Amino acid sequence: MKKNSKKWISVAAVSTMAMTTIVGCSSGGKEAATTPSAAASSAPAVATPAQQQAPLDLTLMLPIFKTNFPKDDGPVVTEIEKRTNTNIHLEWVPNASYPDKFNITLASGKLPSIIYVPDVKNPSFVNAAKSGAFWEVGKYLKDFPSLSQANSVIMNNSSIDGKNYGVYRGRALGRNGINYRKDWLEAVGMQPPKTIDDFYNMLKAFKEKDPDKNGKDDTYGMVMVKWTGQWASSFDIIKLWFGSPNKWGVVDGKLMPEHQTAEYLEALKFMKKLYDEKLINQDFAVFDSAKWNDPVVNNQAGVIIDVTDNAARLDDKIHQVLAKEGKDKPDVHYIDNMIGVTGKAGLKALPTSGFAGVLAIPKSSVKTEDDLKRVLKFLDQMNSPELTTIAGYGLEGKHYTKEGDAIVPSKDTALLESEVEGLNQMLPFIPEDRGLKVKQTPLRLQTTKIQKEAEQFIVANPAEPFISQVYSQKGQQLDNIVNDARIKFIVGQTDEAGLKAAFETWKKSGGDDLVKEMNELYAAVKK
Repeated sequence: MKKNSKKWISVAAVSTMAMTTIVGCSSGGKEAATTPSAAASSAPAVATPAQQQAPLDLTLMLPIFKTNFPKDDGPVVTEIEKRTNTNIHLEWVPNASYPDKFNITLASGKLPSIIYVPDVKNPSFVNAAKSGAFWEVGKYLKDFPSLSQANSVIMNNSSIDGKNYGVYRGRALGRNGINYRKDWLEAVGMQPPKTIDDFYNMLKAFKEKDPDKNGKDDTYGMVMVKWTGQWASSFDIIKLWFGSPNKWGVVDGKLMPEHQTAEYLEALKFMKKLYDEKLINQDFAVFDSAKWNDPVVNNQAGVIIDVTDNAARLDDKIHQVLAKEGKDKPDVHYIDNMIGVTGKAGLKALPTSGFAGVLAIPKSSVKTEDDLKRVLKFLDQMNSPELTTIAGYGLEGKHYTKEGDAIVPSKDTALLESEVEGLNQMLPFIPEDRGLKVKQTPLRLQTTKIQKEAEQFIVANPAEPFISQVYSQKGQQLDNIVNDARIKFIVGQTDEAGLKAAFETWKKSGGDDLVKEMNELYAAVKK
């Protein structure tokens, strides 16, 4: 009998997750053996020893981006259990409050079998990993068909002192950029922006020129959220347009924190200008990322700066809304995307690290090496084409249909949210995404193209490989000082003098020690 579906919901404020990992990645390796397809899922005549084994109880703590989510006894979870010989319990946490919930859970000692770690450089996780709280999985991956093909560069990026305390979740390197309402841009008679000034003028037009043509003053330029994620915060993308470094810059041969540069301050002043002119939502500091897409879909805002593959999801949702109203134009794309706009230093893009967090396995809940291998086997199986497709899109005939080899998702958004969406958070995508794909529309093909192009414009973090003892002890406090100060500056609760005073507090609170240590690590590498 399945366990009750106890869900975790946290409303705590988000703490900044810094020291993001930012080095490139690539996929490689031959395809490994896969699990049987859906068409051949009937049970064999004779059970194998593995099938006779009792189902593995698995609890997974994962982020959720919606207010609805798949339940333990849902049809998709049940199918995954059947194919992996597991009994799954899902602990969903709203993405916006995940960092705080993660730290609370880590401190409690009551950990699930698999816990999503959004930032492997998070001081709490680093300290826990070094103290032996999590399995070091690197040496075991060679024993599994898919996990053995993990990319060595990404393994290094996701390591702590060269050791891997989790299975990374693979992602495109050049994934970040601008998504915007293409129909709105056409309605106000403008071309896609090329410069920072063009971008500002687009946001201004989206607020002032009635882009949805409803005769009301009810639109604004860009929607932002309170989530200061590892590599998808709108500001962390925009700051690079002004020439700011990515977390750390190199000035006169030494590492300097980004917030101590003139370019970072210039970017903050630009954000304040957008806020003062009401070109961004005035509640961005408390706006939940679970609702990030809603203003764009609902004709309130015209731009989201985030991962560029979100463009296709936004476009799909707009089509769904219009179809219900009988106004849809199936062959029209309402959303477009781009890498970014140029500043004085040219086009700059914020890279991912080639992965989006890791799936870590605590020793307190997975106690033996045999149990660890069963958990790793589960994660290995999730990389098969069939299970990747199921976790991503659900069950054929219920949640999607097929046109050739392409998936056509159900238009029942409530069904997808309650039974499918979010389950892809458990997918490692190692060595790559082998699942079926939705129909490759012109927008999706363009997204693939610009994500590849973006790799030549990325701004790397030169301090990415370093594990700082100072940061491990004081990182959360230091991050909060900077993040709180920049939000207060943008919304006008402090002026430039107050901002710089906060940066001085950062220095006295351990920032100077952090800079000294990071430069010692940097100098040692250069020798």
